[in-house]
Amino acid sequence: MSHLWYFTKQICRYSGRVLYINLLCMMFIGLIESAGIFLLIPLIGLTGILDINTGKLPVLKTLNTFFQSMPETVSLVIILGAYVLLMIGQSIFKRQQTILGAKIQQNFISQVRDETYKSLLKANWGFFLKKRKADIINIMTNETFHVSAGIQLFLQFLSSFVFTFIQVGIAFYLSVKMTGFLLFFGVLLIVFSKTFIRKSQSLGKEQVLLTQSYLAGITDHFNGIKDIKSNSLEEVHVNWFQSLNEKMEKNRIQSTTVNSTSQMTFKIFSACLIAIFVFVSIKMFMAQTAQLMLITVIFSRLWPSITGIQSNLEMIGAIIPSFKAVADLQHECVEARELEEYHNKTVRPINMEQGFSCHHVFFRYSQKEDIYALQDININIPANRMTAVVGRSGAGKSTLIDLFMGLNKPESGHVSIDGIPLSGERILALRKAMSYIPQDPFLFNTTLRENLMIIKENASEESIWEALEFAAAADFVKKLPKGLDTLIGDRGIRLSGGERQRIVLARAILRKPSILILDEATSALDTENEAKIQGAIDKLKGTMTIIVIAHRLTTIRNADQVLVMDGGKVIQMGEYRVLEKEKRGMFSGMLGVQVESTM
Repeated sequence: MSHLWYFTKQICRYSGRVLYINLLCMMFIGLIESAGIFLLIPLIGLTGILDINTGKLPVLKTLNTFFQSMPETVSLVIILGAYVLLMIGQSIFKRQQTILGAKIQQNFISQVRDETYKSLLKANWGFFLKKRKADIINIMTNETFHVSAGIQLFLQFLSSFVFTFIQVGIAFYLSVKMTGFLLFFGVLLIVFSKTFIRKSQSLGKEQVLLTQSYLAGITDHFNGIKDIKSNSLEEVHVNWFQSLNEKMEKNRIQSTTVNSTSQMTFKIFSACLIAIFVFVSIKMFMAQTAQLMLITVIFSRLWPSITGIQSNLEMIGAIIPSFKAVADLQHECVEARELEEYHNKTVRPINMEQGFSCHHVFFRYSQKEDIYALQDININIPANRMTAVVGRSGAGKSTLIDLFMGLNKPESGHVSIDGIPLSGERILALRKAMSYIPQDPFLFNTTLRENLMIIKENASEESIWEALEFAAAADFVKKLPKGLDTLIGDRGIRLSGGERQRIVLARAILRKPSILILDEATSALDTENEAKIQGAIDKLKGTMTIIVIAHRLTTIRNADQVLVMDGGKVIQMGEYRVLEKEKRGMFSGMLGVQVESTM
């Protein structure tokens, strides 16, 4: 329940005075409705139609004289008409209060989604390495939806509680004994319902885990649908899906069983209770016909309110795991916050004059691991020069680049720009001056134009085509059905791998960065287009700092500096031609293997 109170405090903080106004409206509506229902029979008693002693109710004494001089029919019409008008007013007021409650709920859940999303974007890179992407998506979609439903249930619970409190007060005013008798069993009902609440909470937790597995599996399968079909793996994945689907089906049936069992139990309990209630009223309280009508009114109004509270508690119990999932994600994001609050628009791109430097840098992805991804790195990457990083797979090349981008932080040692440690606001300033092109290019499911302009919203048509020409992409873009306004599908699936890579390169150049980082960005290109892009990159030498991770060593002949990595260490460093001549060095060996493979 602590997570429910966590969000309760949040909704009080967000809504503030509006929430308290809403609660006052609930009290007023409850007062009108309760007064209208509970006082209907005593008011009718004033007409003389029913034999009810209204003299015991001081509020009704003043009306007694007024109705005594009237015919029964007239007084009855006046009383019932007043009741109808009261209920009409109450209904109109309740409509406005319901709309206000919906505004509070939707505003709050919008704030929750907004804060959670911002917290995710502010979390460090290590957070995303530890988290499964599908789990984050599940929390941002399914679980926030459940939290929204939970907030509505909580507001309904408050409403039911307030209404019941007012109804109990008026019922006590009418009959202390009968109301006390009913409340005693109501409290027993709520205590008894704890068993069902715990079962609902357990099944709700299981549902969260099953939904996570379902979304993660579906995401992975459709991301790899080409591999699945080409390797005839459909049956394996169908079996996985059927197994998980059966577990989800069983979970929902169990939830329905618990809910229906609780409702059945409470209905049986209610039937028995009303029988006992009437029996005790007649035998112990010596109730007559009119009093029995009053008893029926009290029971019919109070008991549904009590069972409504029980039902809300049971449903809230099933949703509490969703509250926990969202709250835990928020707390984890805060703990993994990468940067403090900086005004993004006021931070200017960094102007690097000397370059990057690493001093005795050690890094590992987890403190529990014994093996370091980077070990004792001591290098300098000069500004406005081209540096290439090469090595076998798993040597630590991408990890080193992540350090330069401020995504990873050294466990010991430090990374500097122009002699100043890379931290805080300087990380944001660095990224504003940088363009990064990954090995696996990512494009959004929208038009080519929007994919390009996401990096520079005010880019002109001329600058867009210049960037495309640079990336050897202009020719194929002109041949597309709608040119720049062509939809390219999910992750750019309507383009080939090489076309996607060229579009991402054009997007990076459109920003006009002072630092360009390429992580095997030409690996999916054919020889002709790779040569074109390599020539364009060579032309950029001297105008910006270029860092290239390369697999084909022939593409880095014009690099000013080459770093050779192995086992998380920089084992060679120097110019291409110098390293090429070191016959015992790893670089020369790698180059020889590649030359032989091309022959």
